[in-house]
Amino acid sequence: MKVTGGTYPSVYGRMEWDGPSPTITTQCFGYGNGRFGHPEQDRAISLREASMLQGFPKEYSFLPDERTASFDKLGRLIGNAVPVKLGEVIGELFSAHVAKFRKDSTQH
Repeated sequence: MKVTGGTYPSVYGRMEWDGPSPTITTQCFGYGNGRFGHPEQDRAISLREASMLQGFPKEYSFLPDERTASFDKLGRLIGNAVPVKLGEVIGELFSAHVAKFRKDSTQH
């Protein structure tokens, strides 16, 4: 039998109030699917808590009211999302680059 000494450091982890959050994945609502343990309570973070870590407003609705939500569906939407602030910064940089490119191309 080969002894690897390996452990499973990426599962059953508890988040810290003052530490960075782990990358939010599509399975972030499951305690054993990563380091998604609530900092104090004996549970995984909720989908709403995960969405707020991604930068979505607390009131944000991911699905129209008439659509039935499931943990898997909402987890996929939240985990696959680009964090809101990162999207804003990338969008601003892209817009500035396009504006500069347009300005430079009209001067030649």
